[in-house]
Amino acid sequence: MSIESIVPEGQEALYNQFHFAQAVRSGEFLFCSGQIGSDGSGGVPDAPLDEFRLAWKAVGTVLAAAGLDYKDIVELTTYHVGLNEHLASFIEAKDEVLSEPWPAWSAIGVSELAVPGARVEVRVIARSVNR
Repeated sequence: MSIESIVPEGQEALYNQFHFAQAVRSGEFLFCSGQIGSDGSGGVPDAPLDEFRLAWKAVGTVLAAAGLDYKDIVELTTYHVGLNEHLASFIEAKDEVLSEPWPAWSAIGVSELAVPGARVEVRVIARSVNR
């Protein structure tokens, strides 16, 4: 089975510096790396809802680079610092971009993420054929 790396335009430095693809297409699926809701400076907004919206925007950018969109998501795994504290805001941001049929979802509480101050990382798997 072949593997195709997906690197959105403008994100080539991440691929080259950290040696990972934003997503990999293999078979009928696109496996996306986790996306954090960072702003243009690389930091995260003070307001959790703004951060969560940026994380979903980053997911959308990766999907678009593969010719897909949010409706192609079949599974998501989210990693949360302060899971219970921010879950309602996260669901609000999630429901702005996803709709029925809802994908499978696992939400996992963690102590920290790769970007200091980040509260969420969103990882998805999307169907890439039979749209």
